[in-house]
Parts: sequence; structure tokens; C-alpha cells
Amino acid sequence: MKIFSIVVSLFAVLIAFTTASRAIEIQEVKSDSGVTAWLVEDHSIPLIAMKFSFNGGAATDPLDKTGLSEFLSGMLDEGADDLTSAQFQAAINDNSIKLGFSASQHRFDGSLQTLSVNRDIAFSLLAKALTAPRFDKAPLERVRRQFLVSIKQDKEKPRTISTRAWLKTMVGKDHPYARPRSGTEAGINAINANDLRDKAKKIFTRQSLHVAVTGDIDAKTLKQVLDQLFGSLPEKSDIAPVIEADVFSQPKIQVIDRDIPQSIVQFGHKGIKRKDKDFVTAYVLFNIFGSGQFGSRLMEEVREKRGLSYSAYATLYPLRRAGLIFGSAATVNARVGETVQVIKDEFKRMAEDGPTQVELDNAIAYLTGAYALRFDSNSKIAGQLLANMKLDLGIDYIKRRNSLISAVTLVDVKRVAKRLLHADQLVFTIVGKPKNLAATSN
Repeated sequence: MKIFSIVVSLFAVLIAFTTASRAIEIQEVKSDSGVTAWLVEDHSIPLIAMKFSFNGGAATDPLDKTGLSEFLSGMLDEGADDLTSAQFQAAINDNSIKLGFSASQHRFDGSLQTLSVNRDIAFSLLAKALTAPRFDKAPLERVRRQFLVSIKQDKEKPRTISTRAWLKTMVGKDHPYARPRSGTEAGINAINANDLRDKAKKIFTRQSLHVAVTGDIDAKTLKQVLDQLFGSLPEKSDIAPVIEADVFSQPKIQVIDRDIPQSIVQFGHKGIKRKDKDFVTAYVLFNIFGSGQFGSRLMEEVREKRGLSYSAYATLYPLRRAGLIFGSAATVNARVGETVQVIKDEFKRMAEDGPTQVELDNAIAYLTGAYALRFDSNSKIAGQLLANMKLDLGIDYIKRRNSLISAVTLVDVKRVAKRLLHADQLVFTIVGKPKNLAATSN
């Protein structure tokens, strides 16, 4: 009944999205320097949202300077060209501009949001940040201290400890994915201004650059802006590709002792990548199995029936060089053993029996209906366009996506459940003082 009520409430949203998706017209804009952007014009509100992404991220950081990409993301609004850090920040604040950067494993992303009236100053600030960052000593040391404080705090967070230990087991301690994306104390302390400058030169190129823009700007103007922002960047990057991970595929229970009343349980095993032919079906399967919503299998068995954990979920975790399945729960130490067994049982049961037709119908209705919520602002639309560009899904994907979900059949889901879910390969990493549970030796 809970799922049914959600489905009913989303029905009107689905109708609204069907109409809205037809109204979202995506233009491909190509500048004279060869930079391509996807644009959705919307002149009803005087706002412009831009999101962009370069190839290169934390997985390409040098081993002795782990955290370099994250450090760079924190320095790009700390002064550029003729503007000091204070002057740059004042220009952003005084003109109500939102400018930010972030690094994932393989990409370095940026976002800009501005009022149309401040468009020129906003684009000028972004161009300065990308082409002439200063990396002055005072702001650099301030940002370094901030990262070091964060790293120290992460060392004490049970969930961070367990996630990192689990990932290290899955991909191997020497793979770049096993390193903390935010860096280590040694890595952050080793980074200097020249390192940041060199990393920026390697990342900020037109090769594999993706740009998405929505709002109060037309294609002709955007074409000029693309050259202003990115046209002077080098065409190609010399960043070395990240090696494929040899994903661990044996059962294991790892216990990391911490004196806390509730254990953090992270679990999973080998999965699939985004380009796998079964990915869409697997996406629907995991909404049924491990979405973390009330009515999903793991929530029903772990929380609703037994009260073992406030939340329990499992999800697809597709990385460029490793396909994983990752899940999490947290429970009092005395019931960790029971929680682990229930999770194993549910992986086995879903693999053997699959979902019911009712579960599949509800999942499809929810996933297609909720999709509309990703397009209720210019910033969200730009984010969706950029995500589709990075995944090479095609400019028409937002119009095709719901039909792909709706085409999934019960036969498909049962087949993929058998293919992907393996209770006998689950790797558990537990931080706490679990009772009635022993770590394995392998």
C-alpha cells in the first residue's frame, strides 16, 4: 500500500513530465574553436545555469600527491589573473554569482549560475579562473588547512572508514580507486602551487570537454561565450588512462574494531558498468531490491520486519574501470550477525525467485514518474544534460529514457537478478564491535 500511494501521487507528475519533456528542446551549439554544448533556452526567468566537465580527476592524481584534484577544486575561486582571493570572492558575492568546482574519480566539474544582467562579469570571472588561476600563498595555505582538518575528521568517521576499507578490498590497495579522493595528510602537505598549475594545464583542455547550458541565453550568444571561456585552452590532454581494476570476487567479512554502540555494515560484490547491455534492467531491479525506500526488499526485511537498522540499501556502483554493487546498513552490535545473514538471504532469494509483477509495475511507475523531479529548475536541467553527455547517452536521451524503463519485463528482471546477485560472493566490511560474527581469513 505504501508503494501504491507513492505511485498514485506521482501519476500527475508523470503526465506533467510527458508534456514538459516534449517542450524541452535541446540545441547542439558548436563554437569556432570546436567546443560543443547542449543548450535549453528559457527566457521566462532572467537566469543562466552552466555546467561543464573536463576529463581527469582524483584517479589520475600522483600517488605521492593524493588529493591534488580536490585541492585544485578548492583553489579556483581563490584569485585569478588580476584579482586577489578577496577581490575574486567579492566580485562573486556582489553580483550574486554561484561558482563552484568539484572532482570525481575521472572528471573535473564546474558550475556557474548567474542573473542575466550579470552575465558578462560572471563569464569573465570563470574565464579567469580556468585560464589564469593565481594560487597565491596565503589562500593556498588556508585551503590546505581546511583539507587537513577534514582529513583528520574523516579518520574518525565509522562510515568513511568502512567505505574506504571495503573499496580497497574490492579493487585492491594499489588501484587509484582505493585512495581517498579528498587526499591524505602526506599528499595534501606535499602539494604546492606548481603542482596545482600543472594539474590545471593537464585537465583544462578541449578534449572530452562537455558543456550544458540552460536559461536566458540564445545559441548565437552561447557560441561566442564558449570561445571566450574555453577557446584558448589546449586542444588535447596528456593524462594517462586509469588501469582496469581486478575486482575481488570471493566472500569476505572484515571487522574493524571501534568502540561504538552501533556497527556500520558496508557490503557488496562485483557488478556492471554503465554501458553494459543490462544496465537499465539492473537499474529497475535495484529500485525493487535495494532502493532504501519503504517497500523495497532490503528495507522490508531488515527494517520493517525485524527492526535491525533504520535504513538498508543496495545500489549499482558503476565506475569507469570497475563495476560494483554497494550497500549499507547500521545496527546495534548485538544484532550484526543477524543483519548480515538477512542481507545474504535476500540476495539469494532475489537471485533465485526474482521480483513479482506487482513489484516491477510499481518500480516502473515510480521511476518514470519521479524522473520529472530532475527537471524542475534550470540548474537541474543543466545537470541532467551534462550527466547524459558524460555518459554518451545521446542528445535525445531524456525523451527515450522513460520508454527504456517501461520496456523492462519480468523475464528481463529475473534473468538479470540471477546474473548479478551472488550471496556467496558478498564482501562485508564492518566497523564497530559486532557480536556473534567472526571475520574471515581470506
